[in-house]
Amino acid sequence: MAENQFFVDSGKLNEKALANKHRLEQDPSYRTNHMEYMEGMERIESDIMDKVMSHMNDYDPDSYTAVDVRRALSSNRCSIDDFKALLSPAAAPFLEEMAQKAKMATSRHFGNTVYIFTPLYIANYCENYCIYCGFNCYNDINRKKLNYEEIEREMKIISDSGIEEILMLTGESRGASPVEYIGEACKLATKYFRNVGLEIYPVNSDEYRYLHECGADYITVFQETYDSDKYETLHLMGHKRVWPYRFEAQERALMGGMRGVGFSALLGLSNFRKDALASALHVFFLQRKYPHAEFSLSCPRLRPIINNDKINPLDVHEKELCQIICAYRIFMPFVGITVSSREEKHFRDGIIKIAATKVSAGVSTGIGDHDEKYNGEQEVDAGDEQFEIADARSFDEMYNDIAGEGLQPVLNDYVYV
Repeated sequence: MAENQFFVDSGKLNEKALANKHRLEQDPSYRTNHMEYMEGMERIESDIMDKVMSHMNDYDPDSYTAVDVRRALSSNRCSIDDFKALLSPAAAPFLEEMAQKAKMATSRHFGNTVYIFTPLYIANYCENYCIYCGFNCYNDINRKKLNYEEIEREMKIISDSGIEEILMLTGESRGASPVEYIGEACKLATKYFRNVGLEIYPVNSDEYRYLHECGADYITVFQETYDSDKYETLHLMGHKRVWPYRFEAQERALMGGMRGVGFSALLGLSNFRKDALASALHVFFLQRKYPHAEFSLSCPRLRPIINNDKINPLDVHEKELCQIICAYRIFMPFVGITVSSREEKHFRDGIIKIAATKVSAGVSTGIGDHDEKYNGEQEVDAGDEQFEIADARSFDEMYNDIAGEGLQPVLNDYVYV
């Protein structure tokens, strides 16, 4: 099957595309094997996947009791089994104690600092069919790819606001956003920002090395869900469909010299307790293999997307999200934890006082609309957003709110010599 033969730049679906979409949804045999690597995908020798999946598959959240949770909270060093107890339903009545323990760990290792960054989407073309994502190739949205002049204009607007760390994102399309294009964007970013991150389609280790040489400091990859069977039903087409290649992205990035790597499951796609466990263990085992690197966890939940306002987290409410974040902090006190603008202001204001160490501000998930968002200038040619945000505070508002809570906003803590 020629996977991209139906992709139409305008986002409009022709009759052939609609027929292909219907067949992918209705006939699993029409879809490629999601566990088989495609041509050009690098294979690495690593035992990390087996370790993570063994723990996740054996995990029964309902088997833990209050006794297990009390043991975990009283322990000086949180073991994997303690962490499993803290993620279980039995831990829900102990959320206050978890928050207190998490807050102590955060204070011990991060002080009262909270890092601020902003994302910059430079393209929203995508060759994947992921049924929950606003950028998916079958969604009828306004598609746009910024040229270098437009990228630099967006960067200058963001930089002028005071932000020093940027996370650049694209839709997952090698055709529309090749590695060389992303590399040139990284070079531009180093003119305006002290810390440059990427959230793009997974690539091979030599390509990560090239992007690092262009100025990228770290990469973030969402595994979406670690449940490979569920993953197959959500990712029906494209390179993203290959589950193991995506799983190994962070390790390939470290092999390519990236300074840091970020991890996440999109909570609500599958069993969120198992996904939270796997996300943390993915970090835990890689951290022991690459102790020199920086590791971080993001904690996103599903948000509504264009043409589908019914997409919302499956059983993951704010209380459950708080439990997950506190468990992350107790289990891995040194790891950075990011809570994005997907969450409401009141939640983010509360969680940074307990366990989260990084937040976004001045956020737009659209393409080329920062002049409108920051300066009120109408941008008629902007590309549509990936999802709806819940906290639209500007950089100044976020900075002042963090400082008002008695915390220290941090824009950058790297000195380049």
